[in-house]
Amino acid sequence: MSAKLVFLGRLEDIAGMGELSVNPGPLDQVLAALDPALAIELLGERVRMALNGALLGGNEAVVLADGDELAFLPPVSGG
Repeated sequence: MSAKLVFLGRLEDIAGMGELSVNPGPLDQVLAALDPALAIELLGERVRMALNGALLGGNEAVVLADGDELAFLPPVSGG
């Protein structure tokens, strides 16, 4: 059983990889198993999350199930 975290943009650079397989469960437990510096970046107030392709509003309690994909989307910049 596993779920997948996907890191986009600068978060991929911080994580050192584009995706990571993790054990399913509540997001706080999943993040607690990661490098603390990465977990802090992922919880940044401007980082958005998409669960199985659907953007989350930010105040939902996220619990990953087997086969879920949670993408972390950093703020974009440019002009």
